Amino acid sequence: MGKARSAGPRGKALGAPAGARSGRARPNPNPFEVKVNRQKFQVLGRKTRHDVGMPGVSRARALQKRTQTLLKEYKERDKSNVFTDKRFGEYDSNISPEEKMLKRFALEQQRQHEKKSIYNLNEDEELTHYGQSLADIEKHNDIVDSDSDAEDRGVLSAELTAAHFGGGGGLLPKKAQQQGQEAEKPKSRRELIEELIARSKQEKRERQAQREDALELTEKLDQDWKEIQTLLALRTAKSESGREQEKRRPDTYDIMVRELGFEMKAQPSNRLKTEEELAKEEQERLERLEAERRRRMLGREDGGPRRPEHTSADDLSDGFVLDTDGRRTLSYQDGRMHVEDEPRPEASDDESGDGGGEGSSAGDSEESDGPDSHSDLGSDAGSDAGHERLAEEQRLTPVKRSTTSGQDVQEAARAELPYTFAAPESYQELKSLLSGKPVEEQLLVVERIQKCNHPSLAVGNKAKLEKLFGFLLEYVGDLATKEPPDLGVIDKLVARLYNLCQMFPESASNSMKFVLGDAMHEMEGMVETTGRAAFPGLDVLVYLKVAGLLFPTSDFWHPVVTPALLCLSQLLTKCPVLSLPDVVKGLFVCCLFLDYVSLSQRFIPELLNFLLGVLYIAAPGRPSQGYSLVPPFRALGKNAGLLWVSDAEDVATWQRRSLSLRWAGGRKAQTRTEANHTRLSCLAVCLALVKRCVLLYGALPAFHDIVRPLKALLAQHLADSSRPLEIQELTRGVLTDMEKQPTRCRPLVCEKSKPVPLKLFSPRLVRVLEFGRKQGSSREEQERRRLIHKHKREFKGAVREIRKDNQFLARMQLAEIRERDAERKRKVKQLFNSLATQEGEWKALKRKKFQK
Repeated sequence: MGKARSAGPRGKALGAPAGARSGRARPNPNPFEVKVNRQKFQVLGRKTRHDVGMPGVSRARALQKRTQTLLKEYKERDKSNVFTDKRFGEYDSNISPEEKMLKRFALEQQRQHEKKSIYNLNEDEELTHYGQSLADIEKHNDIVDSDSDAEDRGVLSAELTAAHFGGGGGLLPKKAQQQGQEAEKPKSRRELIEELIARSKQEKRERQAQREDALELTEKLDQDWKEIQTLLALRTAKSESGREQEKRRPDTYDIMVRELGFEMKAQPSNRLKTEEELAKEEQERLERLEAERRRRMLGREDGGPRRPEHTSADDLSDGFVLDTDGRRTLSYQDGRMHVEDEPRPEASDDESGDGGGEGSSAGDSEESDGPDSHSDLGSDAGSDAGHERLAEEQRLTPVKRSTTSGQDVQEAARAELPYTFAAPESYQELKSLLSGKPVEEQLLVVERIQKCNHPSLAVGNKAKLEKLFGFLLEYVGDLATKEPPDLGVIDKLVARLYNLCQMFPESASNSMKFVLGDAMHEMEGMVETTGRAAFPGLDVLVYLKVAGLLFPTSDFWHPVVTPALLCLSQLLTKCPVLSLPDVVKGLFVCCLFLDYVSLSQRFIPELLNFLLGVLYIAAPGRPSQGYSLVPPFRALGKNAGLLWVSDAEDVATWQRRSLSLRWAGGRKAQTRTEANHTRLSCLAVCLALVKRCVLLYGALPAFHDIVRPLKALLAQHLADSSRPLEIQELTRGVLTDMEKQPTRCRPLVCEKSKPVPLKLFSPRLVRVLEFGRKQGSSREEQERRRLIHKHKREFKGAVREIRKDNQFLARMQLAEIRERDAERKRKVKQLFNSLATQEGEWKALKRKKFQK
């Protein structure tokens, strides 16, 4: 019993013989391996499956079956040498052996006949060539007449060939031979040649006579046709004249063809230069102009000896000027001789400025072309310009004039703006370069800094220009904080900022984010300390405007524009409106909001809320028609009627103008009239912004939520007769645009709570089913359930067998891998043993040699 209890989990005893572990059936099975499924109770009419079985035997049979089928397919998976018997009727048991043999013989004869008939060409086919039989062609029945003059015109005749090359004996005509035989007096060679010449002349005269007769007939026929044509021309003169006029009129196609024929052909042009080449040329040009400016500033006429100009061989040296009179007026004053100075020509003034620098650079570029640029076509112009310069120099030769003009040139060169600038390393350097200069010179300085420090010219120029973008932003902020703000310079500098932003977008976005983040942190700190935040200065508003100009505002998400939108929304919600400058700043922020969302058409509730608040504080009295103010506005207090104007004289004298941004800088009004005019301008700007919002958001369903309070406020403004006519017209225009917008249904929204169902008074009857039976089904339903149950059982069995097949294949693959590994280890071990043996032998041999 001890051995029986120590059986494994699969029912195999530990002391079982080897035959039991193999797949063979044993005569005396182990009683511990027999599996007995006992039945608790017997049921009549039910097939029993509780039988006595041997799991080990069934498992061995399944293994043997898989070895014979699945393993065989696995080993032959990559082999294709399968022999198949394709003889006729081999697998057909309905045909007798005699019929099989007869059919096979007939097929073999047919196959051989088809192969031979391919190369059999002499049975029934007739070969042809151009429609003639080859057999007839081989007989040579066709006689070619070589004496025909009509076909072989221009070919030497047989008589001529025989007379000149063959002696004339064998190729003479038959008649001549017969006559010669009769007379028995052969002609000499000279006579034959004379006769041949006479005959050829006669034939030539005959051909000439035929040609003349044909010409006479043709002329006679043409003359007869002209006589007939005159008769026909009288009848159809009018119709033909109209046709000739139509034919004479040129068609559009003919006109186009003639125009294309007279068009100039395309001339070859030089290749387009790259950005690096253009930057290099621009830097060289600026350096050359700066060198000339420094030379003029130091009083040097030329930096070195003048290069002789090229003169063409065809130049007549007639380019000198004779019209100008270089003589000066001589007079005496107080007994002394006085010579009048001539006025300095305008060309010298032009050369001292920027325009002169440009011209000199162009001239230098032409002179620096080298000897290859000299040509006869351009030498005349060059010689004329050279003579003009020489004549001008001769006019400036007097000592007194040269001294005075030299001082003026030096002063003009010192006052001239330098052409090359180094990139500023700090903001103070940039400010020192730009401060105190007019707008054009500031833009020129920034442009020359950018050109002289192009990224393609040196390695560190990229970092310098990236710093320049940040310095320009800081400079723009300083210009905005001036009193008054220099907005014209800011407007011109935006173009330079845009160029730098296109060159370095990542660094530009980082600089702009830093500026906006600093402003937001300052506002948050103010909210934490005082509980409220004031509207920022004009510099922050200008930064927000510049961000919308430099970066795309229609993107769904942008690293600069998205924080800017959040900043604008925070300004309209957290900054209370306490004064007139706050209203101006808020309206400016609303304008920025509309510029940002003009393309993307995003719905901004903060924008509409602020505009409604401005209309509320500008309405007369206290409107309360279905609308309540929300922050940053207050319904009560001293600022509730901030934009209300009660002075009729100020209303009458107001004219609609653009709202100046000097109010955004915190500057107070000088007079009460100016403040009232500003209030009316704010109201006009607010109505214009409301009109833009109606046109932009009128089709959105979310906009209809504020239509009712907006109409109420606008109607209250329209009812006030003390408003100016322009404001009333704006109000009517907004109401008209709101009425024109299409009305759309509101989107469906799910209810917040689930609807309560109605109470049902009819009871629900539930049938109690008996245990173990399936009630309430017909025979078809029972058959369907039975098939479903059978399908499930078969499916589970198939899945189980597939899983066992996969496990069997995995074991076989693992056995192959182990076998290969064992074989490899055996071979490696054998190699190591052989190497060790060779090493021992080599060491023994070396030891013997050492001992000797």
